[in-house]
Amino acid sequence: MINESIMRDCEELMKKGSTSFHKAFAGLPSPRREAVHVIYAFCRIIDDSVDEPEKSPYTIHELRRNFKRLDEAEGHFIWPALRWLFASFPKLTREPFLLQMQGQLGDLTFTHYETMEELESYCYLVAGTVGEMLLPVLRDDSDEGVQAAGIALGIGMQIVNIIRDVGEDLRRGRRYVPLALMQKHGYTQEELESGIVDQRFVNVIEDLRREALGWFEKGLAHVETYPPESGLAVELAAAFYAAILDSVAEAGYDVFRNRAYVSDEAKLRMLGRTAARYASRLGGRTAKAAVL
Repeated sequence: MINESIMRDCEELMKKGSTSFHKAFAGLPSPRREAVHVIYAFCRIIDDSVDEPEKSPYTIHELRRNFKRLDEAEGHFIWPALRWLFASFPKLTREPFLLQMQGQLGDLTFTHYETMEELESYCYLVAGTVGEMLLPVLRDDSDEGVQAAGIALGIGMQIVNIIRDVGEDLRRGRRYVPLALMQKHGYTQEELESGIVDQRFVNVIEDLRREALGWFEKGLAHVETYPPESGLAVELAAAFYAAILDSVAEAGYDVFRNRAYVSDEAKLRMLGRTAARYASRLGGRTAKAAVL
C-alpha cells in the first residue's frame, strides 16, 4: 500500500533536484511513477551526503548502514519508501544501490581522473547503476541487451553532468575531466583552474560531448521494447539531457561561470514531438495528457 504523504515527500525531492527528470517521468502509470520518485529521492540524498553534507540528513556512512538494515531503519521518509519499493518490485535488487553508494564514497578520496577508463568506471558506479535500478520499475522483463542499454544511458547522462558542472566541481576540489583528454589537446590543469575557455578547451568538451552522445545511442538501442509510457519517459530524459550539451555550446562553452540549463519552453517542445511519435501506441488521450 502506497503511503501518500511519503510518496509526496519523495516526489518533492525529485522536483527540487531535477525538473527535467520529474517532467520526463510524469506520464508513467502508478506504481511505476511513484517508484521512480523513490529511486530518485534516495539517489539525491546519497549525492547530497557527499556534495552538500550540511544539507543532508545523513552522512554517506550512515546511509549505507541504514540501507543494509533497511527493515529496521527509521527516522526519515526514505526508509519506508524504500521498503515499499522493494516489496512492490521484487525483481529489483539492492546491489545497484550499494554500488551507487560505493561510487559516491569514492568522491571523498578520489578527486582527479587520469583516463577515460577511470571516468567511465566512476560513471557506471554513480549513474549506470541508476539504469539498473530503473529497469525493473520501467518494464516487466529484461535481458542482457536491455540491461546494457539502461547502464549506457546512465553513463551518458553522468558525462553530461560532468561537462555542465566543471566549474562547480573545481570549487569542490574535483576534476572529472580526464587529464589524458586535456593533454591530448594541450590544455593544462592550471588553465582549467584559471577557467580559460579557448579552442583547446572547446575541443576537450567536444570530445566529452561525443562520448556522451555515443552512450546515449547505446542507451536508446532497445527503447522500442519498453511499455510505451516507459519508452516515452526514457526518450524524454535522454532528449532533455542531450539538450544540455546544446546549451553549453550556445553559452560559448563557459562551464566555469555559467550553469547550462534547458528552458521549460524547450522541454515542452521536446515533450510534444516525442509524445506525438508515441501517439499510436499510447492512444490519443494519453499522449495528449503526457504533453500537458
